[in-house]
Amino acid sequence: MHLLTFNNDYSEGAHPNVLALLEKTNFDILSGYGRDTLSLKTHERIRALVGAPDAQVHLLTGGTSANLIALTAFMRPFEAAVCAVSAHINGHETGALEAAGHKILTVPSVHGKPLPQDLRALCALHTDEHVTRPRVLFISNATELGTVYTRAELAALRAVCDECGLYLYMDGARIGSALASGESDLSFTDLARYCDAFYIGGTKNGALLGEAMVLVNPALLDGFRHVIKQRGGMLAKGRLIAAQFAALLEGDIYMENARHANRMADVLREAFTDAGIPFLEKTTTNQIFPILTNAQCAALRENMAFQDQERVDAERMAVRFVTSWATREEDVRAAAALIRAL
Repeated sequence: MHLLTFNNDYSEGAHPNVLALLEKTNFDILSGYGRDTLSLKTHERIRALVGAPDAQVHLLTGGTSANLIALTAFMRPFEAAVCAVSAHINGHETGALEAAGHKILTVPSVHGKPLPQDLRALCALHTDEHVTRPRVLFISNATELGTVYTRAELAALRAVCDECGLYLYMDGARIGSALASGESDLSFTDLARYCDAFYIGGTKNGALLGEAMVLVNPALLDGFRHVIKQRGGMLAKGRLIAAQFAALLEGDIYMENARHANRMADVLREAFTDAGIPFLEKTTTNQIFPILTNAQCAALRENMAFQDQERVDAERMAVRFVTSWATREEDVRAAAALIRAL
C-alpha cells in the first residue's frame, strides 16, 4: 500500500482546468502587474461573485503574504490586530506582522473564534496613548480548528467592530470548504456585506498558488497597490494568478472542489466515530482533529501521514487530518478501513 497522505490541502498541483487555461494563454502578450485584460476580467468576475461592484480586487501569491500586506495597509504604526489566540497570524506566520512593527492582541479561542464580549473587554483596556490601539479584527473561515462562522456570528462580530472602531478582516484560505459546510448559512455576498476586507483562497482549493483579496470598505482602497509593491507581493506576471481564478470560477468548479474535500473528510470522520475515537473539535469542513492514543498514532503512521495538533495528556495526542480537492476516494476508503480496525 502506498502512503496515504492527509497532511494538508495544498500538496497536489492544480485542477486540470487551471493548467489548461495557463497553457492556452501562455503565449498571449499581456500587460504586467495585474493590469492585463485577463486580470481585469477576473477582477470583475470576483466582484460579481461577492456582489460588491465597487470593491477592489487584488490577486496575491499566498496566505501569509496576503495577511501581511492587508494588515499593514489597514493600520497606522501604533495600531494593533486583534485575533483569537489560535489565529494563523498569531501562531503560524513566524511573527510576520510583529516583524512589520504591529502588535497582535489575542483573546481566548472558543472553537477557534473570538467572542464579542471578549473583544469589548479587550478594547476597553486600550483607550489611551500608553498602549497600542486595536484597529483590525482578524478572523479565519474556516478557522484554524476547522470550525465555521454562521451569519449570526459574523453579524455579531460586525456589530462589535462598529462599536469599537475596528475593521473586520477575514482570512479566507479555506473559504470554499467553509461555505460548502452543512453548518454554514453564509454566501460570498455575505462576506462582502459583513467584512471590510477578505480574501478568497486559491492555494488550498485547486490553484497552483494565489489568493484573491477583496477590499470592500472605501477607506481601505487608497494606496493598497503601493503596499503590495513595498511588501514584495506585486507579480510582474500577475496574469498567472488571474488565469487560475478565471478557470476555478468557471461554472461551479471552485465550490465543487470544496465540496469534494468536505465529502472526503466526512468519510474519515465517520470512520473515527465508528471506532469510538473522540475529537478535539467538532468540524464539518475538510479538517478533522481526532484524539488518538500513542499506540493508535503509531499504528496509523505505518500507512498514512498526518500532523500532530496538540498533546492532550501523556498517552493521547490530538492530530489533524486534512483532505483536499484532489484527494482520491480509494485512498480515503483505504484509510477508513485502517481507522475502523484500530
